[in-house]
Amino acid sequence: MRDRSEYIVDMPEGIDVKLNQNESPFDLPAGLKQELLDAHAQVEMNRYPSEQPEALRHALAEYDGVDPDQILVGNGSNEITYTFGLAFLDPGDPVVLPRPMFSLYEKVMRLQEADLTIVPPQDDFGFDADALATAAAETEAVLTILTTPNNPTGLAMTLDELEQVVTASSGFVVIDEAYVEFNPEGTAIDLLEQHPNVLILRTLSKGFGLAGARLGYLLAHPAVVTELMKARLPFMVDRFAEQTALAVLRRPDLIEDRVSRIEASITTLTEALQAMEGVEVVPSQANFVVFTTPLPADTLQDRLADRGVLVRNMGGYPELEGYLRVSAGTEEENNAFLDALDVSLEEAGAISEV
Repeated sequence: MRDRSEYIVDMPEGIDVKLNQNESPFDLPAGLKQELLDAHAQVEMNRYPSEQPEALRHALAEYDGVDPDQILVGNGSNEITYTFGLAFLDPGDPVVLPRPMFSLYEKVMRLQEADLTIVPPQDDFGFDADALATAAAETEAVLTILTTPNNPTGLAMTLDELEQVVTASSGFVVIDEAYVEFNPEGTAIDLLEQHPNVLILRTLSKGFGLAGARLGYLLAHPAVVTELMKARLPFMVDRFAEQTALAVLRRPDLIEDRVSRIEASITTLTEALQAMEGVEVVPSQANFVVFTTPLPADTLQDRLADRGVLVRNMGGYPELEGYLRVSAGTEEENNAFLDALDVSLEEAGAISEV
């Protein structure tokens, strides 16, 4: 435990454009915020919340077309991730993880002293479904984790690839759909009915724009939800967070509009980056895009930060050494990033002046 690193995202001073954490660039409308303030005034702050926020649980079940007893709501999807380790794993249990993938999963599995099998990606950074299915079967993995679209690459697995891994697995398969709202492949919810070993993880931080509320949820077989509840700390979702999510769910047009604008933002960023000399881009199916330039990633990250723009250095993932990740921003934020990038590369002599 002492040799593990903390999960910390740096926030330098002087940043005006924050595009490093895959957040929605859009805050809630002022009228909705006022509605939430009024709702907050009605909350009995001296009372514990329910162990599961039942109104939100039912609303999410209706949103996804499942039964409420298939839903478990958590204090962000990260909290549920830790519960997987507690509920499913004993020291030495086999776990299959692809790479590169959101680093929290490996951290949780190592905390539980799991026996990890790490599956390398294909040449285009996509997950190798054949190798993952083989690893899950041969190791008799208790748990296999898939993230689609994947953070940090932005690449999605097809539904056929997901089912291939699920079918090969005797243990549980977690399908993390944090970026499902942007995924042209769609959701894997249909796998739940035929495969009780499937667990689908969602967050309200991305498409819903509620990263500050810390809400995530799980879709799974009711018996699996019951077992996970045994491993959780109580009272993880506060009353005000529930009210916030319910208010957004009552506004499907708002969600649809935000997702559409973010998708357009990523298209704009991708096309602009592809047009820059010496810049290589990984096409994304999420709300961010990874790219590399002739400049070292840490140097370019510092140059952008000096100009008030914060992006993420992907050098912590060996496959993505030299790559940076930029989240979808508003039109003004995208322009500020692209201008800062263009100037930084030109000043370094990395591209020729036009």
